[in-house]
Amino acid sequence: MRRLGWWTVGFLMVLAVASVAMAAEPEAAKVLTPDVKKMMTLVAGFGIAIAAFGGAFAQSRAIVSALDGIARNPAASGRIVTPMIIGLAMIESLVIYALLVALLMVFKL
Repeated sequence: MRRLGWWTVGFLMVLAVASVAMAAEPEAAKVLTPDVKKMMTLVAGFGIAIAAFGGAFAQSRAIVSALDGIARNPAASGRIVTPMIIGLAMIESLVIYALLVALLMVFKL
């Protein structure tokens, strides 16, 4: 419990410092150069690729675990399939959020 308290305090301190550290001055806002635009597009592509790989891997692990549980106890298939489908939808929503962030990065340019 003490460890959780320290993690919480540390997290709140990082949040308090980050808002001040990341504040941009009005004159500091510059127009992005073409090189930065190309790199942001490349980074967005890599980001969605990593998210798609992670989502596919997580979904495959979830399906393998569910099928293993059904194989061990076929009578429990009804109680296994519904949470598995909900979990798969949650995993897929994370990939869609990554796509949304990547598109926001690209179209902000």
